[in-house]
Amino acid sequence: MDEKNSLPEPSIFERMRNRLTPEGIPSDDRGRMRMVMDSLILHIHPAKVEVSSMKWTYTWGLGGLAALLMIILGLTGIVLLNNYTPAVPQAYLDILEINSNVWFGELIRNLHHWSANLLIVVSVLHLIRVFVTGAYRPPRELNWLIGVAMLLLVLGANFTGYLLPWDQLAYWAITVGTSILSYVPLIGQWLTRLVLGGPEVGANTLLNFYSMHISFIPLIIFGLMSYHFWRVRKDGGLTVPKSSKQTEDPKPERVTTIPHLVHREFIFALAWTAALLTFAMLVPAPLEGIANPAMSPNPAKAPWYFMGLQELLLHFHPLVGAIVIPSLVIIGIFTLPFFDLNPKSVGVYFRSRRGRSLTLLAVGIALIATPSWVLLDEYVLNWTLWLPTWNTLFSNGLIPLAVILLPLLLLDSWIQNSFKADTEERVLFIASFLFTAFIILTVIGIFFRGPGMSLYFPWNMPIVTH
Repeated sequence: MDEKNSLPEPSIFERMRNRLTPEGIPSDDRGRMRMVMDSLILHIHPAKVEVSSMKWTYTWGLGGLAALLMIILGLTGIVLLNNYTPAVPQAYLDILEINSNVWFGELIRNLHHWSANLLIVVSVLHLIRVFVTGAYRPPRELNWLIGVAMLLLVLGANFTGYLLPWDQLAYWAITVGTSILSYVPLIGQWLTRLVLGGPEVGANTLLNFYSMHISFIPLIIFGLMSYHFWRVRKDGGLTVPKSSKQTEDPKPERVTTIPHLVHREFIFALAWTAALLTFAMLVPAPLEGIANPAMSPNPAKAPWYFMGLQELLLHFHPLVGAIVIPSLVIIGIFTLPFFDLNPKSVGVYFRSRRGRSLTLLAVGIALIATPSWVLLDEYVLNWTLWLPTWNTLFSNGLIPLAVILLPLLLLDSWIQNSFKADTEERVLFIASFLFTAFIILTVIGIFFRGPGMSLYFPWNMPIVTH
């Protein structure tokens, strides 16, 4: 028998693995497709990755999950786009039509809605993960700036999409949210009219928000996201603790991205897709009655991700609560890489053991101080009554702000002197305190503000009838 014919026939896996000829040319279309996919993957991933960087507990897969959510939002958004008219009152009727008569329409809308909300949470958590591991330091400072910009755009995408159902919830949430723009000095009124397309939320607002939601904002997000992933690769992949590199072996263990990392990412994506589909099948996206400008709900609240900002407006002069404080926070976030430059703790969660202790201390102090301040300001403090002749910008704005900033500066001085904290640990402490405080304000605004925006326990919340 011919020796060639006596050899066993290669299995399907061997044929797939050996789809290239000795000259490196694809033997069939499947091989060409695989080469294209490999090239795409290696555009956003290095060819090899360190084993230590592949641990789920290091990155939690947050960047990949954000990318997956963007893909889901794009695909579901196309279906919704083809069944929606940005006109009043047709927009609301189209949502009812999608829920009732479009194949899997309600599921697609639910999936789009919950994915958009989850994207905000994941983006914030991803930014926090990068911050607490010091992964924003040079040469990664540009990617940090891009990441912060993408988070702001994600908030913009959710905000513009919030109005599109044209129901009561959306109408009044956008009315409250856009009213914040009017407090911008000098150009506030002009900026508000530009965004709304008129003096109030109406048909022009719906068209403006629709245009921004389906074109301008997504295009910028996808463009920045592509560059963001490529930049991670150019900067050497994920950061890893220095201690993992300073071992007896100067070359840490590395494995090929394909298949080791890609297989993990694929399983992760499948699991999250299944979880989102299950949640979307069980929990419908909110939809109230058609928008009625003549009937305001009590209370009228902004979207949940702006409730912390709305809570600030209850305690400060609008210029301070809506413009000064958020602007200072955003500027501080953008400039973090430029005054936290210590490279020794890059990749280490919370910088050091002392950093972890200080973070817990900051969170604990914020958990006590923030609700206490809200209660004091609600029932005891009354700066405008105590200083009746003062301009409210000072009596209810700059003075309360100074009263809050002074203890924060004293805390910073205390941890520096008592704990010998260095600059990066002090930055970590202050950032952890402020972030925890903002989360608490958001929770209070969502669950503890009732009619008239007064404080109530959720179980004592009065039932408001219209």
